[in-house]
Amino acid sequence: MGLANLDSLPYLIPEVILTIGIVAAFLLDLVVSEKRWIGEAALVCVALALFAVALGAGHAPAALFHRMTVHDPFAVFFQVVFGFASLAAIWMSLGSNEVKRTNQGEYYGLLLAATLGMFFMATASNLLMAYLSLEFVSITSYVLTGFLRRDRRSGEAALKYLIYGGVASGTMIYGMSWIFGLAGSMDFHQISQALNAGTAANQLAVFVAILLTFAGFGYKISAAPFHMWAPDVYTGAPIPIAAFLSVGSKAAGFALTMRFFYPGLSQSVQGGGWTIIAGVDWPQLMLVLSMVTMTLGNLAALNQTNLKRMLAYSSIAHAGYIMMGLVVLTNEALAAMMFYLVAYYMMNIGAFLIVMIVANSTGREDLGGLRGLAWRGGAGPATAMAIFMFSLIGLPPFAGFVGKLALFAAVVNQQFYLLALVALINSVISLGYYARVVRTMFLDMPDGSEGPVAVGSYNGALMWALSIGTLVLGVYWDPLFRIADRSMQFFIG
Repeated sequence: MGLANLDSLPYLIPEVILTIGIVAAFLLDLVVSEKRWIGEAALVCVALALFAVALGAGHAPAALFHRMTVHDPFAVFFQVVFGFASLAAIWMSLGSNEVKRTNQGEYYGLLLAATLGMFFMATASNLLMAYLSLEFVSITSYVLTGFLRRDRRSGEAALKYLIYGGVASGTMIYGMSWIFGLAGSMDFHQISQALNAGTAANQLAVFVAILLTFAGFGYKISAAPFHMWAPDVYTGAPIPIAAFLSVGSKAAGFALTMRFFYPGLSQSVQGGGWTIIAGVDWPQLMLVLSMVTMTLGNLAALNQTNLKRMLAYSSIAHAGYIMMGLVVLTNEALAAMMFYLVAYYMMNIGAFLIVMIVANSTGREDLGGLRGLAWRGGAGPATAMAIFMFSLIGLPPFAGFVGKLALFAAVVNQQFYLLALVALINSVISLGYYARVVRTMFLDMPDGSEGPVAVGSYNGALMWALSIGTLVLGVYWDPLFRIADRSMQFFIG
């Protein structure tokens, strides 16, 4: 049955801290005249939650709240990722001209609420908890996307996000109802036992149920054909929120997907492998979706001139790369996915940060705003952006290269040669639009319409931290790989 409610509370300290921070943000907005303090208080709140996660990492794995959630190394790893994604988004918000014009208390309160929902997504071990946590993140994301109330693009993005999210959510819960009917339980472990024991109905019904359920997960990770919301949402949302969605929300979607497909629909075997339900070949579905997602994302990004929209399609392509790990039924592949999500966090947050720095100074988010950036007071941002672009391509000696190499190795080791070839071709295609950004910054001369660029100490500190992190992880990756390997422990109970 797992621990009862009261016995589970000591494991919930990070979530309690975030809840207190949410309430405090709304209350501070009523009494504090200097609204910047609310953002700084939110930073402290997330830092305290991360500290609590680190302290709680030593707790023995356990099923909590009558098996609604679990505490295990896998959950701890992703909670740390979500915490750092939230820290980066709040830090960016403090240096964003867009966010300064919004209601600060509501903004930071909702950002903390989205982080709280992601924490629960990482720990969900029950279909009901999975749905509630995903919806909690989605609803707060809709509001944050439309937070620029006087910006028509922001309102349009929020509406499209809501419509796409509602359809995906409805499809997902319909699929979950099928799984509940077939397995007789909402608990992931009991679902696995029932489906693998062959007590469920025919395999076609199970496959359809999985496909319907994946609509919700695929929407959260922006995998094709559930990706259509991403370009409009990233374009219209405040830049810190677009960055947060591109890394935090995507990582949360992958955390929930991995826990659902592996302890939920598979069984572990000796040697770090997994077996699937007989006759339900969902890895083949992941293989096709992975190839389609990365190809669609890269091809659509080639002709984009709006940087946020380009990064949106880039995000779709990287979802396809990460999905390669779902095809391979090994812990090696899952650990490679976890490593790549951390590498992607640094390089993608960094890319959005440079877009924000340029937008703060020039008001431009298009490729033309980067023209001659290195020669008009922006040598630092131009250098940092080049690091992030080369890492997103997957070139050495950057973190993106190590992450892609690990995924490719896991795929090739299991003889999925076609998938590896398609991923390699897509990496070459991506060179077209990532290199174009670097060329524009260093080789195109400014025509005088762009204006100078000022970085500021707040944005500069985060920019160099992410740049150095991307470089260091590209040459000294072993500690993070060891952490990812140790975190590949799902508590089943």
